[in-house]
Amino acid sequence: MDFERITEKSSTYRHLEKMSIHDLLVNINKEDKLVPAAIEKVIPQIERLVEVVSDKMLMGGRLFYIGAGTSGRLGIVDASECPPTYGVPPGLVIGLIAGGEKAITKAVENAEDNSLQGWDDLQQHNITDQDVVIGIAASGTTPYVIGALQQCRKHGISTGSISCNPNSPVSAAADFPIEVVVGPEFVTGSTRMKSGTAQKLVLNMISTSVMIQLGRVEDNKMVNMQLTNEKLVDRGTKMLMEKSGITDYEKAKDLLLSQGSVKKALLHLEGS
Repeated sequence: MDFERITEKSSTYRHLEKMSIHDLLVNINKEDKLVPAAIEKVIPQIERLVEVVSDKMLMGGRLFYIGAGTSGRLGIVDASECPPTYGVPPGLVIGLIAGGEKAITKAVENAEDNSLQGWDDLQQHNITDQDVVIGIAASGTTPYVIGALQQCRKHGISTGSISCNPNSPVSAAADFPIEVVVGPEFVTGSTRMKSGTAQKLVLNMISTSVMIQLGRVEDNKMVNMQLTNEKLVDRGTKMLMEKSGITDYEKAKDLLLSQGSVKKALLHLEGS
């Protein structure tokens, strides 16, 4: 099937500089509304990838995100939020970006064009066939990502991809491709907009569903969240009071802080 660069097509809007601020905002919002509908079409593909990631993690594997530019940054954001939200070790979900850590805040020239560096970066983490690698590339053509997925396939490592063009090269390199086709961007080629929003939403779906499968959520609560600030301590205290029947706020808070998480506090109460 033919590969079509929809992400690079000209915007359906003209003369943006002549629009009022109100019209700019209304039209951007109008385009953003297209994203959830595009994601809905590929839920079966997302489901298959979540199943694979969950199975691998339950057997001791890890999840890697690998991308460049906006796509790489989105993977790093999702990975970095898993430990404080779900109480998992920092090395369980890992985000890699072309150009390394400095590329998180500044563009690194030509980093995404190196088709060998992605696999080298994965090897720095001693990747094995227990792990899963998800390549993120809005265009679906990023050599850094494609090269990494191709090498993963040669080494029997399960792979997924998230892109926004149909029949893209990155999809061909992945075992479980996801293509969220959101159409041309409001600003032509600015894939940090709808494409970036689509990738962020899919990443949210993947990591949240996987963490629930791993038992990191009970009912609808983040019972394993890390108590890294007063807001989270307060939330955890109220959660513990609700689940345990403790009516004294300070008593519940002291127990929570002594045990480190709501789940551990509840287990402590069960054992006492």
